[in-house]
This record gives sequence, C-alpha cells and structure tokens, in this order.
Amino acid sequence: MNASALSATLLDLIRQQPNAEKAVTYLTQQADSYHSNPAQAVFYRVFTALPRFVGKQTITVSPEKNQEIQALRPGFTVGGWSLDRLARVWWLRQLASDDSAVYFSTIENLFLAAEMNELAALYSALPVLDYPEHWRFQATEAVRSNMGPVQEAIMLHNPYPAEQLDEPAWNQLIMKAFFSDKPVEQITGFQERTNEKLARIAIDYAQERRAAGRAIHPELWTLVKPFVTETNRTELEDLFRTHGPAGAPI
Repeated sequence: MNASALSATLLDLIRQQPNAEKAVTYLTQQADSYHSNPAQAVFYRVFTALPRFVGKQTITVSPEKNQEIQALRPGFTVGGWSLDRLARVWWLRQLASDDSAVYFSTIENLFLAAEMNELAALYSALPVLDYPEHWRFQATEAVRSNMGPVQEAIMLHNPYPAEQLDEPAWNQLIMKAFFSDKPVEQITGFQERTNEKLARIAIDYAQERRAAGRAIHPELWTLVKPFVTETNRTELEDLFRTHGPAGAPI
C-alpha cells in the first residue's frame, strides 16, 4: 500500500464533496499543526471534533475515484460512508508509525474511549492502518459488539477480516452476520473463505431453523455447497431446497 498516495487520494475525495472547502482547510491546517508538534492530546482532540468541522453528510464517490482507491489499497472501499468517517480515517493516516509502541497505544486508546460513530470509523480504517496483524483482536471485538454500525463497519465491504482473521474468528464473524440479519453477500471474502468447519456450523444452524419452522437464509447454501458429498447430497439438497426460498440454488 502506498500510504502517502492513499492519504492524498482520500483528501482529494473529501475536496470533491459539495461545500467541502472549509472542511479541507480545517483538515490541512490541523495536519500541518500536528506534524510540526505531534502531541497525542492534539491527535485525540481533532479525531473527536471532526464531525463539527466537516459535517456528516453521505459522500459521493465517482467510479474513477473508487478505481483509484482500489489500485492503492485493493478491496478497500468508502462508498456509503459519511464525510466525518472518511475524514477520521484520513486523520488516522496522519499518525506516524515509525515508533510502533506509540502508534499502538495511541490508536488503542482511541478504541477504548470511542463512542459508536468513532468506533465505526476506527474499524473502517483497519485495512489502511500500519502493522495490520496487530489489530486482529480489535476486529474480533467488533464482531462481539451489539452496535449495528460497528458490526457493519467490520463485516461489510471491509477486506481486513478476510485477510487477517484466523479460521475460528472468521467463522464467528460469518455466523454473527447471519444471526444479526446483515447482508452477508456484502462480506468481502464470503465465498472465498468458506471452510469445512463453517459448512458444518451452517448446516447445524439451518437444521435448527428448520426444526423451529423458520426460513433458512439462501446464502447458507453458499457456505455448504463446496463440501457436499455423494453421501450427504440428498439430505442437504432437501434441507436447502424445501425450506429455503423458492428457486434457491442447489
């Protein structure tokens, strides 16, 4: 990842939003001030205050700008974000990472003190933070959260879990997405990272729902299909065909 180019691209995207002149001025002034005197308290203050200065409107991302971002950080997308979330992710990229201990503690303290929207920004930023392996525990904490925006920030259109979580943590994320009615088709790596243990969990879950007379999500079949054998094919096809939506793929 070309970090400096990505930072410049995100700032340019902010600049492209309607009436963003004051927001860009504020961000560049704060960045210049912070870089000349990188006090931790200043970094926290700006991160918290950003919505007041940049606004919370939903951003517009052109196909060209999205392609540019994808070229710099494959799998990373900002579509549907609010402007303050984008600004916060950009601000996180202003934190120097040459001293890993300071870098870790600064961001970890943000996680500890963050309210819901700040957490959503932090989890959205995981794909572009330095030392990606360090943030795995934070990602699993987001999966356990009961705050919908926080869950969505880690689960949907976020390449970090598929790239960094081990199999048990990945499986937990997938099943939590089903339990909380998230649009699982928007999970990056949903099909690519299915595994035999996850398929067994999905089958058990489908059978529980069948026994309770409840609908079976058709995407559960996506997890199971690669592991269908001649021995269990008839049973599984009956489970998913009969109790899923009409026309569910078998």
